[in-house]
Order: sequence, then C-alpha cells, then structure tokens
Amino acid sequence: MDILRVIIAIFIPPLGVFLQVGLGKHFWTNLILTFLGYIPGIVHALWVILRD
Repeated sequence: MDILRVIIAIFIPPLGVFLQVGLGKHFWTNLILTFLGYIPGIVHALWVILRD
C-alpha cells in the first residue's frame, strides 16, 4: 500500500498525505508547501509516508 501512496504523493502530494494521516497538521502543512512550490510538497509527502 505504501508504494501506491508514494506514486500518489508524486502526482498529488496532499492526497498522499491525507491517505496516510488524514486531516491533521501534516495535511495542511503539505497543502501549503504544495501551493508554495510543487517540489517541497512532494518532499514533505514522501517524508510523511516513508518515516514509519
């Protein structure tokens, strides 16, 4: 399942984070990072998904 989340995180970072942790602080942080720059959103999403 993590591989699917990683693929989703590359294309739609906030969705990948949402699937991992729900509507918490990481989701909103990722949404802001994605709006500010696509690459920071991807990096944060991958960090959230792969940290466990």
